[in-house]
Amino acid sequence: MTGNIMIVGVGGQGTLLTSRILGTLLLSQGLDVKLSEVHGMSQRGGSVITYVRYGEKVYSPIIEAGQADYVLAFEQLEAARAVGYLRKDGCLLVNTQKLEPMPVITGAMAYPEGLLASMQKRCRTLCVDALSLAEQAGSAKCVNVVMLGVLARQMKFSVDAWTQAIRTTVPEKFLAMNEKAFALGLQYSAE
Repeated sequence: MTGNIMIVGVGGQGTLLTSRILGTLLLSQGLDVKLSEVHGMSQRGGSVITYVRYGEKVYSPIIEAGQADYVLAFEQLEAARAVGYLRKDGCLLVNTQKLEPMPVITGAMAYPEGLLASMQKRCRTLCVDALSLAEQAGSAKCVNVVMLGVLARQMKFSVDAWTQAIRTTVPEKFLAMNEKAFALGLQYSAE
């Protein structure tokens, strides 16, 4: 059986680091892992999507619509764009933060209202104020690792395995802050 996790956010939110931590964790469990990264205008706040597929043997890194066990979303609008990738019994984990895309900033469009409520009606959705928890850990840039902590509660892997993957992947000078962010996400209860 293959597991499928889609990670979505915008440039600068740590989507790629998150996929590396997750990949490190899964490899440490003896699983075959395939990653695929799709970059939009990531340097300018555009969409960044990472597919993480794992199992005994994985042949393709791409997740098709309706196949994701989890969508890990670091921003509301990106979550709304990705919700169609969830399988029927999948789980959407979404940071409640709104990051306005360029058309909203310039006034050409409005940021859609009611996204979280709409997604909650459509699928199992865990809404997390990950920005507040990240700031509590020491930096708004830790939103991604807070969300990994929330994801870890949903998955079967040990906390020690997750912590070791973070220690292996995150640079030493940011390690304590990221470990705290992970712990805060792990403790968070959205249900």
